[in-house]
Amino acid sequence: MKNYLSKFAEEKVKEINQSRGFVIPDFKAGDSVDVKYKITEGGNVRVQSFKGVVIARTKKIEHYAATFTVRKISGDVGVERKFLIHSPLLTGIEVSKQGSVRRSKLYYLRQLTGKASRIKEKTNFLSTAE
Repeated sequence: MKNYLSKFAEEKVKEINQSRGFVIPDFKAGDSVDVKYKITEGGNVRVQSFKGVVIARTKKIEHYAATFTVRKISGDVGVERKFLIHSPLLTGIEVSKQGSVRRSKLYYLRQLTGKASRIKEKTNFLSTAE
């Protein structure tokens, strides 16, 4: 039974990736991303952007149910949103900054505010040395 489910999930992931107009970038916890997704309001469909820091990822990217959680501060209130990586509602993911963190889950950011909640940006020493 497990083989049938895994084959079905692989086929669905391939279908979604072929029909999608973008490639999922390589990102991890600590990266600042801009996620664009479709919102349906009544009869209108529009694309909305959600900019924030990735605080968690679940499962491997090849898995059908893989998700990631993005956190942002909006009007002194922390807002988190969980996205399915293979959702047909996603229209784009852009990585704006790569963070330098030592953990895969950054739930401790929920208790921090202001400057304390900043994440160091990853510096690429190879490109500057050449």
